[in-house]
Amino acid sequence: MVKHIILWTLNPGLTAEEKAEVKRGIKEGLEGLAGKVPGLLDIRVVTDGRLESSNCDVMLDSTLESPEALKGYAVHPAHVAVADSKVRPYTVQRTCLDYEI
Repeated sequence: MVKHIILWTLNPGLTAEEKAEVKRGIKEGLEGLAGKVPGLLDIRVVTDGRLESSNCDVMLDSTLESPEALKGYAVHPAHVAVADSKVRPYTVQRTCLDYEI
């Protein structure tokens, strides 16, 4: 199995209201991929409870069956649609950690 962890920083030019809406969209979009992407076993997006010590705004924590499933997830049309419409337009930094468990 593979863990796929992403941390994003939202565009600092967004208002607090816009950031809240963007976070909702990211969470709904990505968590909505459950059951749609082959090999995606678990997906959770953390948007609330952020402490002041944090230096990012949103976390994706997902588990996939294999490195091959991760590659498929990356190009799956449903994932690409969410990334292109809900994530990329509103983020300025992305950090990724993929590892086998």
